This record gives sequence, C-alpha cells and structure tokens, in this order.
Amino acid sequence: MTTQKSYRSAFILLTLLFFLWGFITVLVDSLIPRLRELFTLTYFQAGLVQFAFFGAYFLLSIPASYILSKIGYKRGIILGLLTMALGCLLFYPAASYRIFGVFMLAYFVLAAGMTVLQVAANPFVSVLGPEESASSRLNLSQAFNSLGTAIAPAVGALFILSDVVKTKTEIAQLEGTAKEAYLTAEASAVQTPFIGLAIFISLIAVVFLFAKLPEMISEKSTGTYAAVFKNKKVMQGVLGIFFYVGAEVAIGSYLVNYFLDMNLVSVIKESGFMVFIAESILNSGLADNDNKAIVGVFVTFYWSGAMIGRFVGAYLTKIMKPGIVLVIFATIAISLILISINTVGLLSMWSILAVGLFNSIMFPTIFTLAIDGIGELKPKASGLLCTAIVGGAIIPPAFGFLTDQIAFKRALLLVIFCYAYIVWFGFKNGKSKLLTA
Repeated sequence: MTTQKSYRSAFILLTLLFFLWGFITVLVDSLIPRLRELFTLTYFQAGLVQFAFFGAYFLLSIPASYILSKIGYKRGIILGLLTMALGCLLFYPAASYRIFGVFMLAYFVLAAGMTVLQVAANPFVSVLGPEESASSRLNLSQAFNSLGTAIAPAVGALFILSDVVKTKTEIAQLEGTAKEAYLTAEASAVQTPFIGLAIFISLIAVVFLFAKLPEMISEKSTGTYAAVFKNKKVMQGVLGIFFYVGAEVAIGSYLVNYFLDMNLVSVIKESGFMVFIAESILNSGLADNDNKAIVGVFVTFYWSGAMIGRFVGAYLTKIMKPGIVLVIFATIAISLILISINTVGLLSMWSILAVGLFNSIMFPTIFTLAIDGIGELKPKASGLLCTAIVGGAIIPPAFGFLTDQIAFKRALLLVIFCYAYIVWFGFKNGKSKLLTA
C-alpha cells in the first residue's frame, strides 16, 4: 500500500538526485575554460565539450525509457548512478594523459547515467501526489537541482580554475622535474573533485539499493511513440525543452569567457565591494593572475538565481496558470539579455547573471505542461522530452561559432531567439488549469 509517508520518502530521495545532477552539470562547465587553454581550442571546439555531454541525452533518452520498462525504475536509477560513477572515474586517466578524446568519453559516460536518472525522475516526481500540483512539486525538486548548480561554480573556481594553465608551447619549454610536477598538479586539479564525486555517487546507489520506492508509474504502458509524436502539445514541449536547455547552457558555459572578453577583471578589482564578494566565495585572497577564478566565482550568481527562482516558482505555480508564469519569466529573460548586449561593465555582467533567476521555472513548467493529461503516454513522452535536452549539445557550439565570427554580444541574439519560442509556448498553453490549487 502506498502511503503519504512513502510519497515523502521517495520525494526526498529523488530530490537528492536532482541536486546531484545539477551540481555535476555545472561543474562540467568549469572545465571548459581550462580545456580551451590546455588544448588551444577555439570557442566552437570548446563548445564540443557540451556536445559530448548533452549528446548522450539525444542518443540515450528513448533507449533509457525502454530499459526502465524492462528492469523497473528503482534498478534503472541504480544503473544510472553507477554509470555516472564510472564516468567520473574516467576523468582520472583523461587528466593523467591529457587526451581530449578521453575527456569527451568521460563526459559522454557521465551524461549517459544522468540521462537514465532524468527519464525516470521527472515523471516520477510529477505523480508523487495530485496531478494539479505536479508542476509545483517538480519546481520544488528542480530548486534543489539549482542548489547544486549554485554551489558548483564556486567549487569549480576553487579547485579547477584557481591556477594558470600553461599552453602546449609553455609546457614543452619546462624541463625535467618542473614539467613532471606541473603535469601532476594539473591532473590532480581535475582528478580530485571527480574521484570524490565517484565515491559519493556510489554511496547514493547503495542507499537506493535498500530504499523502498512506491510503484507509481506503470512499467507496461500500452502507449506508443507513434502516439506521442502525434500529440502536438508534447512535440511543442520537446522544442521548448530543446531551446531552454540550449539557451541556459550556452550562457552558463561561456560566462567566464564573456566576462574576460569585456575586460571585467580590472573593473572588479577596482571595486572594493566586488573584490569582497569574490574573496568571500573563494575564501581566499585574489592573486593578480587568477583572472578566470576572479570572474568565475560570479557565475555562482547565475545558477543560484535559478535556485531562488524555483523556490519562488513552486509557490507562483500554485496561484497562477503555468503558461502565464512561463511567458512572464521568458520575457524578462529576453529583456535582461538585451540590456547586457547594449551596456558594458558591471551592468552588462549583472544583467546577464540575472537571467538565471528567470530560467528557474522553465524546465519543470514546460515539462509538466507537455505531459498534462496524456495518461499512459507519460513514460514515453518523458523519454522524448529528455531527448530534447540535446539542445545543450547543439546551441552552445552554435553560439561559440557565432562568437568566433561576430563576437559575444551579437551572438547572444541566438539565445534571445530561444527564449522567444518559450514565450510563444507559454502563450499557447496559457489557458491550462494544471496548476490551479
């Protein structure tokens, strides 16, 4: 018998997973500026890091829904966690041998495990209670996902971006023990956080092994993918997820480079308050050559804004229709990007960081609007919607390519287009009573 207590226990465990993959997704972003210098990559090539990571969602979301239907959601979650742990372990040889292809493999394996978790957890949370409050519930879980994304930039700045990376030419000029010591230190900067994550993820898998989860989702649904493809609202939601994830990741991935391009390091150093913020987050003084770390710590505000917005969104989506909330938030996001494009200095920086606050409710709201009232099609629709997370693999390299060609501020027009579609989707579904309390 499924009880309210079992609902609550399952919700807490699943919310822990949301925190975990939020933290890891953004920690991956911290490696992009480092890999760009290490391998002398263009912005487009650096964007391929996200292609490897989010490409797994495109390739594996539908197979993941099939696997879950065969082995069950609990075993699927454990499989996903163990796959993630393996991906984290692969960062050890990747960092030791400094092979870009092995880094890409590690990203892909890590994302493969996260794909299984996404396909299982999002619809699971949506049915742990009344359907009319599904979006509010998913917003709350996603708030803890954003807590992970808020913490990750500070961890990345402290452990991954806190020293100067030498180019291949500079490394070649080092001799003997100096070269060996440098390479060892560089490898350790990447290996230590990911080995720790592998251990932590494995422990969570053990917890789920002994946990009792309520059987909430039919594992033998008679719905077909053909029926899902014919459902216009689901397909509109698929595009919504694609553009949302692509826009959010494109901004998050290039914020450090965007701030460096605007020469914000000197602006920050000239402001005592900004230096105080940076040193407080890093818990240390700022060295003159820690440019990436100096601007990198402020990325924390982009992801922490999403966390705050989701806690607020969990309330707003109880008292307002989801489509209306979605329209308001996406419109404000567009306005903030336009401000960043047309200004310089700290105003440009804080306006782009504030976009994170309004990204907050987009994924859970689009997701629950898309699966509202489709019954037995939910598991397969979830697989398709998670496939759309591939937007994080397509939009960032495209944004990087445009940046190479026309610079950052003009390239941000691509991101505005993504949010414009979300505004349309919100208007299209603005009459839904899904979230009426």
